[in-house]
Amino acid sequence: MTRVVVVGDLMTDAVARARYPLARASDTPAVVTMHGGGSGANIASWLAVEGAEVAFVGRRGADITGRNRDMELMGYGVDARLVMDPERPTGTCVVLVTHKGERTLLSDPGANAALSPEDLPRDLFAQGGHLHVSGYTLLNDGSRDAGLAALDHARRAGMSISVDCASAAPLERTGAEPFLEWTHSAKLLFANDSQAKVLTGRDDPASAAKVLTAWFPQVVIKLGGEGSLWYTNNRAEPVRAPAEHVERSVDGTGAGDAFTAGFLQPWLEGKQPADALAAGNALAAKAISNLGARPRL
Repeated sequence: MTRVVVVGDLMTDAVARARYPLARASDTPAVVTMHGGGSGANIASWLAVEGAEVAFVGRRGADITGRNRDMELMGYGVDARLVMDPERPTGTCVVLVTHKGERTLLSDPGANAALSPEDLPRDLFAQGGHLHVSGYTLLNDGSRDAGLAALDHARRAGMSISVDCASAAPLERTGAEPFLEWTHSAKLLFANDSQAKVLTGRDDPASAAKVLTAWFPQVVIKLGGEGSLWYTNNRAEPVRAPAEHVERSVDGTGAGDAFTAGFLQPWLEGKQPADALAAGNALAAKAISNLGARPRL
């Protein structure tokens, strides 16, 4: 079994689900719940419960929430390599969900922004392993050097590498050109249709995927309710897989992270792209049926 090393963000998600349309500058009744979050930590958690051998490298505060997040990861079966920050709190994300289900995220990276190259355990970077780097680590000025160092360690060790694009707005603020320059050594890129458009300027996801194969041998684009597609530059057309039907959508937070975890394991086992896409879509459907971005403990 290939060991997966995830370098990325660890957060506490405060999910506020509004019962009615938002009353701006006033009060709206809501259901507020707290959950473990952070794209990188979510991916590691989903991988672990699906039976993968996975280590997560990140940074947390010296606070109760940080300890809780650490214990959660271990509960999922993740080899949690968390550095405790003596000054910054554990990262927090306020997930504002409207009565129609639209999500807006307000993120305070906290300790994530101080992740440094010295925080990376060198024993995890070994031939035969796989590195996944969360795009948030690269898009944050404070943690970027750690993300770049992880990519360099993995490349030197002969590991396979995948990267995700995190989120469209910070990706746009950073710029497509720098992000592509930092990540072009990856074998596999994950993006959703909005992120793919930021990177390429193309509205059509298949066209965007074709453009992106100039930098990455393989590209996966998540299309939400339309499923997902995989493309490599020696194919005429992308491989597509439809989304799984979900009886009741509870919370879309972390569905993309679950997809990434679901895709990675069969992909690392050498299975066909269509099978890996189907596995990703199935895990994303599971995530949508859960409250919060992580599997149920």
